[in-house]
Amino acid sequence: MLRGLYTAAAGLITQQRRHDTVTQNIANINTPGYKQETAVQRAFPEVLLAMTGGYSDNPNRTVGRLNMGVFAEESLSPYVRGLVTPSGETTDFAVESNIIVNDPATGQPMNFDSSGKYVDENGQVTYRPEAFFMVRDEEGNVRYTRDGHFRLDELGTLRTSSGAEVLDENGDPITLTGSVKDLKVNGRGQIQGQFREGDQQTEITLGISIIDQPYQLIREGNGSFRLDTQSGATARLLQEDDVVEIKQGYLEGSNVDATQSMVDLMAAQRAYESNQRVIQFYDASLDKAVNQVGRV
Repeated sequence: MLRGLYTAAAGLITQQRRHDTVTQNIANINTPGYKQETAVQRAFPEVLLAMTGGYSDNPNRTVGRLNMGVFAEESLSPYVRGLVTPSGETTDFAVESNIIVNDPATGQPMNFDSSGKYVDENGQVTYRPEAFFMVRDEEGNVRYTRDGHFRLDELGTLRTSSGAEVLDENGDPITLTGSVKDLKVNGRGQIQGQFREGDQQTEITLGISIIDQPYQLIREGNGSFRLDTQSGATARLLQEDDVVEIKQGYLEGSNVDATQSMVDLMAAQRAYESNQRVIQFYDASLDKAVNQVGRV
């Protein structure tokens, strides 16, 4: 009888994690460049039930299979682009990318679906590469972000809203002089009319990296991600034939679907309540078995 109690308890934990994931998405619905998380649920391995004894011609008669509950296996982030809207700030940037990848079997461009996924005839899944800004955190680690809400500090260093340094294509922090109002950046991320520290004018280009497997990125908070090299994911610099455009004075919003998030939130709450009632039922049954039947 306790099998159902453990199954319901596993359901409670899973729905709580699902609820936490959805509430995090709702809390960041207005965060530039935020990528929503989706909790992936997985059932425990099936257990085969069988009856010993039985008829002579079938001594081990199979009853069936039973799952012992579910658990929240992981959280995945769909890296589809959020809505790009004008902000009017010269230090705000949005990345619009449509990287073309050819199918090695046919030589034709892959037709990615709305989630950025392509499945070939053999069932092999390929995800569309995505473009990210290169930044460096306080510990000197290179990270990647789609949050283009940048600012200049008192020394003229271009930083993210969380304080990370924005890097150029050479991996160096971008330091500018002059008025922010005069800052001009073209569609390839090249900064025009600005100077690096020193007396000579230098060409500066925003560091844009192409992540070939964006689903292998690991979320680190503050809108930044790190590359999981152990999974085989790689990052490369923007190339001339990449279909990527940098839009100055625009920001990419989060890709959180508010309507679907509210539906998922209510579904998680209802499932949590259902598992809770199952536990209450088992608790009442155990109470009768111990305190009432046990006295007879």
